[in-house]
Amino acid sequence: MSKKILAALLLSLATAPALAADAQTRARALHERFPVLDTHLDTPANLARPGWNILDHHHYDEDGTQVDYPRMVEGGLDGGFWVIYTAQGPRTALGNRQARDFGLQRLAQIREMVAANPDKFELATTPEDAARIKAAGKRSVYISIENAYPLSADPSLLTAYYRLGVRMLGLVHTSNNDFADSSTDPKGPEWNGLSPKGRELVAQANRLGIVLDQSHASDAVFDQLIELSRAPIILSHTASHDLNAHPRNLDDARIRKLAAKGGVIQVNSLSGYLIPTNRSPEYSAELRALFAGYGGRQGLKPEQYKEVMAKRRALDAKYGIRQATFDDYMKHILHILDVAGPDHVGLGADWDGGGGVAGLEDVSQLPRITEALLQAGYSEQQIANIWGGNLLRLLKQVQDLADPAALAEL
Repeated sequence: MSKKILAALLLSLATAPALAADAQTRARALHERFPVLDTHLDTPANLARPGWNILDHHHYDEDGTQVDYPRMVEGGLDGGFWVIYTAQGPRTALGNRQARDFGLQRLAQIREMVAANPDKFELATTPEDAARIKAAGKRSVYISIENAYPLSADPSLLTAYYRLGVRMLGLVHTSNNDFADSSTDPKGPEWNGLSPKGRELVAQANRLGIVLDQSHASDAVFDQLIELSRAPIILSHTASHDLNAHPRNLDDARIRKLAAKGGVIQVNSLSGYLIPTNRSPEYSAELRALFAGYGGRQGLKPEQYKEVMAKRRALDAKYGIRQATFDDYMKHILHILDVAGPDHVGLGADWDGGGGVAGLEDVSQLPRITEALLQAGYSEQQIANIWGGNLLRLLKQVQDLADPAALAEL
């Protein structure tokens, strides 16, 4: 090794800690300057957990939760879209009514959380709200629907949801429903994209100025939304198919089409979408049985959590399950940034819905992403756009394209 190379190596080793510390400081400072938003917070599912309070500081390794007010402050997360998620159930008159009631109950829980903590949270419905709420020292609560199942009994309920604050709609989850095909239904496509009822719902969302979310839907649904929606669409929590060929992910060609139409893809951090994790049907069945033995995930008491997680780790070891790392997540973010461009990418990590990776277990660690983006050469303005600017631009476009006559009737 030459003396010059050796000297350069020693200098880089000596300055590395200082550079890392500088990136950490800059990242923290940036989170104070612009709205930092995530488009897929499944945290509302925790609001009804026995003894769980969003104002308490929880720990991922103790109760498995990833978002609460203290950790939002630590990680500089200003809020985002809080999700009304409804698991797909029977597509019967009774099942549809139960889904209708469940969705409205979850919406009420979100609004009650905001109403109970007016000094810390505020309902947000317009793009301008994000900066105003941040300046007031509070966290933004935009509301989204994941899976339109609660609308099956009566799609016109979307207007009521809009009145109560919903501004994003995901049509489907892991199984086909009355509106669209899922990317992961084991039975395959039912509608070859959108159903007639789904096309009507798309038009209704456009009229109201509700953002359409393609995440979980099939590629055919993506192609049809791109053509049918008169406003740009979003993928609130999706990763790269070219890096990990999971049917839930989006390929580069479609990512480019999304960007060309003004859309935004928010990158998911769920391990199974980032890397092949070796999950098998047998493993999934045992995992479901494990949680069912404790009354389901949402029924877990804090004192049971460590016991259940120990059993899950043993199950993971038995089947050789892999967990994605922070580096795996950043590979997807950087790849999608390269494909779509920094004006069409954001973050939707699927917090409290299965997201999180080794090294990024909860929202208190979010500045790590900003540090990595700085080190990758992205400018502060580009990072501001990734963390919320692109989302808010899209929200404004969607709302500007709404039908004034439809809104006047509300």
